[in-house]
Amino acid sequence: MYPVYCRMYQGAFRTASHFMPWRKPHVLEGVDSLKQLPALLKEIGLLHVLIVTDKGITSLGLMDKLLRGLEAEEIHYTIYDQTVPNPTIEHIEEALKLYHASKSKGFIAFGGGSSIDCAKAVGARVARPEKSIPKMKGQLKIRKPIPPLVAIPTTSGTGSEATLAAVVSNPHTQEKYALNDHVLIPHYAVLDPSLTVKLPPHLTSTTGMDALTHAVEAYIGRSNNNETRQYSREAVQLIFSNLYEAFSNGENLTARTHMQKASYLAGLAFTRAYVGYVHAISHTLTGYYSTPHGLANAIVLPYVLKYYGESVHKPLAELADLIGLSQPQDSNAQKANAFIEAVEKLNADMNIPQKVNGLIQADFPLMVERAYKEANPLYPVPKVLSRKDLLTLFHQIKA
Repeated sequence: MYPVYCRMYQGAFRTASHFMPWRKPHVLEGVDSLKQLPALLKEIGLLHVLIVTDKGITSLGLMDKLLRGLEAEEIHYTIYDQTVPNPTIEHIEEALKLYHASKSKGFIAFGGGSSIDCAKAVGARVARPEKSIPKMKGQLKIRKPIPPLVAIPTTSGTGSEATLAAVVSNPHTQEKYALNDHVLIPHYAVLDPSLTVKLPPHLTSTTGMDALTHAVEAYIGRSNNNETRQYSREAVQLIFSNLYEAFSNGENLTARTHMQKASYLAGLAFTRAYVGYVHAISHTLTGYYSTPHGLANAIVLPYVLKYYGESVHKPLAELADLIGLSQPQDSNAQKANAFIEAVEKLNADMNIPQKVNGLIQADFPLMVERAYKEANPLYPVPKVLSRKDLLTLFHQIKA
């Protein structure tokens, strides 16, 4: 009976989503598009901003051109550069104090998904000062506008510049969870591929596979529509055509441009159509072992796709056709298997391992419970899995 309840819950949520205040960020895109941002901020009257980033970004000098542009337009900025992978509640509260102390009126999130998620969460705290981060966990707990937010991704993977989610970690409880609310969709996004040129190969590969996971999980789920399907299809095409080139030749601006577009499109897709068990499992791996999110998704994706079995043969067959993996006489099952094998080959070609190291079997019961509760009943997965199914998957991915 529980799968029936899940489907009823998902159906109600899908119906309600038609009436929700969806928006897309205003996008600046192309090589050196970052140069356009200071003038835009001045035009909209955003003259005091908190820049949320990390030490890696500041040490590499990636923001230098932006800072000079802000100074030229007389825009005051304060930098919070303590963001860590998988931002914690403590770091969010630190940034919140700096936001208020600096009298900032908006945010520039500059970096990977962690910096963007951190800025979103700080924005949520500004909008709802009476609510702690744990009280905003889950669906639609904010419901008040956050200050203007500009997202400038320096990786091509999370799609956080397009989504309504801010993913937060609590190291004390080993949890990783999301705040989901339409008010968290960034108001502006800058897709400047020149910011990703120096991204190391291992981050190029894993963040790219993160984007692929978003596109695939959105496409095979039961809450997609014509628009999200098209976003997913275009993202999958771009990733299979450009990820390996971006990985092996990071200076290729064409490949970098296409990967940034793919990440953005995949973000648009899954923020409407949701993700599935790949993410539910990956979030537990990050919460327990600090496994990088993109790496976890890359490893887990083919295992979950295989486990879904017949329930995903048709959509995966469509994706196989899309990227030229199939023959006209192939069955849907053969095409689906060809797609999964292509995912595995892409992982192998980029030196991504097949298994997750360091998993402790004694942790599995609680990890299963957290993954189960994250996915069910919300995620409109192709096939509702049980706790026993999830335990089997954890054993499959264990090195």
